[in-house]
Amino acid sequence: MNTAAPRPGGAPLPHAEDYPFLGQGRAPLDVAAAEGCYMITPSGRRILDAAGGAIVSNIGHGRREVAEAYGRAAAQTDYIVPPFATPARTELVHRMRTRWLPGDINRVLFASGGSEAMDLAIRFARQHHLSAGRPERWRVFGRDLSYHGATMATLAVGGHKGRRAGFEHWLVDEQTDQPRPPAHYCMRCPMGKTFPSCDIACADEVERVFEEIGPEEIAAFVVEPIVGSNAGALVPPGDYLERVARICRRHGILLIADEVMTGYGRTGRKFGVDHWDVVPDILVGGKGLTGGYAPLVAICARDEVTEPIRDAGDSVMFFTYGAHSPACAAASEVLRILEDEELVERAATVGAELGDRLRETFADHPHVAEVRGRGLLYGIEIVQDRETLEPFPAEQALVNAVVAAGLSMDVFFYPGGNDPARDVVCLGPPFILGEEEIEKIVTVLPKAIDSAIARKGPAPSLLGPPERD
Repeated sequence: MNTAAPRPGGAPLPHAEDYPFLGQGRAPLDVAAAEGCYMITPSGRRILDAAGGAIVSNIGHGRREVAEAYGRAAAQTDYIVPPFATPARTELVHRMRTRWLPGDINRVLFASGGSEAMDLAIRFARQHHLSAGRPERWRVFGRDLSYHGATMATLAVGGHKGRRAGFEHWLVDEQTDQPRPPAHYCMRCPMGKTFPSCDIACADEVERVFEEIGPEEIAAFVVEPIVGSNAGALVPPGDYLERVARICRRHGILLIADEVMTGYGRTGRKFGVDHWDVVPDILVGGKGLTGGYAPLVAICARDEVTEPIRDAGDSVMFFTYGAHSPACAAASEVLRILEDEELVERAATVGAELGDRLRETFADHPHVAEVRGRGLLYGIEIVQDRETLEPFPAEQALVNAVVAAGLSMDVFFYPGGNDPARDVVCLGPPFILGEEEIEKIVTVLPKAIDSAIARKGPAPSLLGPPERD
């Protein structure tokens, strides 16, 4: 077995390539430690985590106080079934209700991952209508260019063609020819219009699809307030989100906001919906809830959603590790740090600076079609022709090559995109990002893009081979 940096007790740390379940007997990158905005390899290379992992890290890596909060809770109550109260669960729910959740949302259920949480939200919406005596309302769906998880239910709701491929036989919308409205993708408007003269026609398409299906059959409609890595930080134009919310209310359809990626400060507000005058019926907030220190996602709802279920004497199903008590303690500590250090506000100000630098850097780049985003969530869409927006060939796997090139220069970018937004580099760094890190991002990213475009031969492994000491 290969050895790398020793553990504190003297035992060797095996290389990741010794774990064949990671794929072809090797892992892309060995990470021995992480601190602040950086990942550290066994040989001591410091790699700037410009992606925040998978757009997860918000307070930065290596905060000992979070680990200590987790440890104290684990010593007090390790595994307790989710319906029971524990000190850590009670504290987290109180903090969320009083300091974080928008509007009149105050009911909270926990899961351990984004797909799991969105699956619960879908079932929650269906159960709401069943308990209220509306069994005919069963359809739950989202838009094109949306991603809501990897379970069969969430694949059916989402519009990520690549991740749905091969599973169509099990997807209800495929069996029923259910249409789905377009995403608010202004750069490539699927309706051939231009903002603002379009009068937000993509919002009108939502109502048209509702009426085509029959709104009396629809239980809920799912939206990402700002579309995440699937299309690369698509920010809705004008009052799009408010109009969609009004359409849902008018037809008695629950609005589910998927904030797994955008929640807990990522966009410069506590939640993405806070940029607009919208309070969804169900809100799912994930990654940033614990900042990567523990697996935990919250499914939150208004009383109007939960009351029919309570009045009918029904209960909501849970997953085994939902509301894991030590994870709740970690989440409370992460939220405390975000509050005390004013990191949500920092995400807004530093994010605006990063956005300005990115737009300046790529203003004349012949292969960057658009820089878009808000807060510390950005997407840089790469195309073969900036004028016609023609993408690079799919077999070129360009965005993977950009990520590999970035890693060779000690910066990790996140690969995103889905046809027609084929190649999108996503940025979601920790909120503690400083001037040095911004400079490194805007210096390395154009070099990584140019290197990826210039390379010849087959696409590289996504993150390249593991490092050798």
